[in-house]
Amino acid sequence: MLSTVKQHEFRATLTAFTMVFVLMACYFVLRPVRDAMASDWSDSEVSFLWNLQFFVSIAIVSLYGLLVSRVRFKTVVPLVYSIFAASFVGFFFITPLLANPTLVEKAFYVWVSAFSLFHLSVFWSLMSDTFSKEQGKRLFAIIAAGGSAGALIGPLIPALFAEQLGLDLLMLVAACGLCLVVPLVVYLSYLKQRELKPLESGHISSSNVHSTERLGGRWWSGFSDFFSNPYLLCIGLFILLYVFIGSFVYFEQKNLLAEYSRPERAKILATIDWVVNSLTFVMAFFVTSRIVTKLGMPITLALMPILLVVGMLALAFAPLIVIVMAVQVTRRAGNYAVTRPAREMLFSQVTQEQRFKSKPVIDIVVYRGGDAVSGTLFAFLSEGLGLGLALIALIGAGISAVWSAVAIFLGRRYERDDPKPASPRNQPQSQSNSTVNLSI
Repeated sequence: MLSTVKQHEFRATLTAFTMVFVLMACYFVLRPVRDAMASDWSDSEVSFLWNLQFFVSIAIVSLYGLLVSRVRFKTVVPLVYSIFAASFVGFFFITPLLANPTLVEKAFYVWVSAFSLFHLSVFWSLMSDTFSKEQGKRLFAIIAAGGSAGALIGPLIPALFAEQLGLDLLMLVAACGLCLVVPLVVYLSYLKQRELKPLESGHISSSNVHSTERLGGRWWSGFSDFFSNPYLLCIGLFILLYVFIGSFVYFEQKNLLAEYSRPERAKILATIDWVVNSLTFVMAFFVTSRIVTKLGMPITLALMPILLVVGMLALAFAPLIVIVMAVQVTRRAGNYAVTRPAREMLFSQVTQEQRFKSKPVIDIVVYRGGDAVSGTLFAFLSEGLGLGLALIALIGAGISAVWSAVAIFLGRRYERDDPKPASPRNQPQSQSNSTVNLSI
């Protein structure tokens, strides 16, 4: 697999691998801290926080759009990770001082939930801005394997040291880890200018704003571009359908686990996590790039949706915990190892402003909105209409079929782009002369 990395790309790829490794390890240090707090709250309190996350996500993405517009480009990503690190340091110092820290803990719950999507959205925006389209096909799967490795190592820290360190110190550990990411971002920017070759093999550079300049534009352009650009809307629909099928599988799993004791549930869920992270690492490192280069983007994007059509049909005919575990492992490992890296390649086709403003709208706002809608829809189908698991699984199979069609369309649209540099008279009239016209 490493043979796909060219000599001048090695240090940049290793740096990106290390960045996402640290980011995911930090998140998996924080996630048990967040979820441990939630066990003390009622279902209605947690449900309220889930809905609150959607509005918080809109606010965060809007502020991020303002930041990208006003701050010099080279400082945006380091500043984002520095703000998150500082916030967790703040929670570390504030929480022990309060006699009743419930409100602060709920704020921490919402903030970590926002971080869980935002830190990866910003990271992959940086990747699609650093590497060309051709490089992304070869390198993104290897880079994504770093996230899988971090997801394997990160949970070991709270598992082994939570009782000795306490939840507050785990916040500080994660904050220190995020501080390590900042110099890696700066170093990657240096490598991009000195070692990477964005015009290699005739590919147009993905960047159009120098790192010392501001990206400019209006703070709300990420939202307006998303709603006015059919290509971005299609990516958003792809994400929304993924969230819907994920919610359906999650609730099917929750209901089938109801007959087990809590220790048995914990064992089953821990087994799923371990299998998912292990499979993801192996697949991302050795399989994904070969799928993209040999089978093409339409098949790569549609692979998991098609497998889930089969899985949901199997679940409809035999709603057993073994089958739902297999479907869950397939969905999560396939997303992390194949679908997510391929999906991130789609953003090499958009302008730099859309990459840093519209992408968070898709990754965070659309995702959280999908959580809220799909959870309500499942409750309506199961409790409102009284549908059983088999019928709901059939509906899930239908959602997966639509998801497959959208994936094939996106993959074909991605590959239809002319890889050769456009002549001046054929350049699209936009903010950048190096971007591709993405109207469908």
